[in-house]
Amino acid sequence: MPYQRIEKLLASELAELESSGGSKGPETVFAGVIPPADGHGPRYLLAGEGGRHFLRMNSNSYLGMGLRSEIMEAEEDAVRIFGTGPGAVRFISGTWSPHIELEQKLAAFHGREAAMIFSSAYASVMGVLPSLITPDTAVISDALNHNSIINALRLARPREKWVYGHLDMAELEDHLQQAAKQCSRAIIITDGIFSMRGDHAPLGDIMELARRYDTSFAENVLVAVDDSHGVGAFGATGRGTEEHTDSGSVDLLIATLGKAFGVNGGYVAASRVIIDYLREKSPFYIYSNPITPGEAAAAARALDILDSPPGVSLLDHLRAMTERFERGLISLGHETIPGSHPIVPLMIRDTARTSALVGHLRNHGVLATGLNFPVVPRGDEEIRFQISADHTQADVDEALGVLEKFRIS
Repeated sequence: MPYQRIEKLLASELAELESSGGSKGPETVFAGVIPPADGHGPRYLLAGEGGRHFLRMNSNSYLGMGLRSEIMEAEEDAVRIFGTGPGAVRFISGTWSPHIELEQKLAAFHGREAAMIFSSAYASVMGVLPSLITPDTAVISDALNHNSIINALRLARPREKWVYGHLDMAELEDHLQQAAKQCSRAIIITDGIFSMRGDHAPLGDIMELARRYDTSFAENVLVAVDDSHGVGAFGATGRGTEEHTDSGSVDLLIATLGKAFGVNGGYVAASRVIIDYLREKSPFYIYSNPITPGEAAAAARALDILDSPPGVSLLDHLRAMTERFERGLISLGHETIPGSHPIVPLMIRDTARTSALVGHLRNHGVLATGLNFPVVPRGDEEIRFQISADHTQADVDEALGVLEKFRIS
């Protein structure tokens, strides 16, 4: 059936995105990895760039786990035993022992009774929140929460939804007071680390407010946190924003295996009853294949490394490289948002200049991601640098040197 009319409309929308600077553009295609050498971390080959080597500073792989031989060997060993894919959703044809082992290790790592894995962190958020939001639930959400949270709340349709100003605890409390007059259940939802800025939620304050107002709700106040950028990259032992803020355990901890753990998938850790309920009620779990047994085995091995002295050393190095890069930005006169998380934003606050600097970096062999409206609000345009434990001092200094050339020009 011909569909030129809708194609014309879609092409017009694409052209508008391009002209406004909001288009994401063609995706970078990686063609190979050059191992670390001569005091430098790994370098990357890109399709269409010949043999040029690129320094990658826009990866979520905060600990460099995806390139570790132990992780690759764990996945390869599991593939030889279990094959390459799970074959079906878990409730139809059963599950695989690497999935069970990983869930047990995640629960123990986070000090929870249970955990369950999803195909991705996005699927985790979409699968957890609507399953626990009833027609008599109030949801209170930070204004800068991730797109997955925004879409999960659209799917859930709570009785009331309030959005509080970013990190504004006074406004959060006002919304709790209003919710107590109308709803039997409340869920406070926030990112742990805000992925565009690298700042973090004050989980201790949020938990205190939840405790204070809990008795005002017949079905409790629950605190849910998506700490996908925090777990494995934040806190003395990598336990994320809970550890950094000393908040104690939130009610629903959602995180990913696809960033610091270097593999794929997402998960939620909570009480046994909540996890058992989600296994029965969450469509993103029930009707989607899990990650492969090989990925589960690789993630379990990454967790073992993180939860060990070598893992603490990786985190120490990550913090040192993050501090070095942040200090360097400030010394060059750039604006950033101070913090100890390895997301280090360079605030440009202009779309054209952001694009120009991203191009300058790439031309000089440094990969970084520019964020423009509508991904970030107008006036918050930035380049999001992400430090990794496989970066060296020489890598950080190389990136700063490229930035200095742009500043001078």
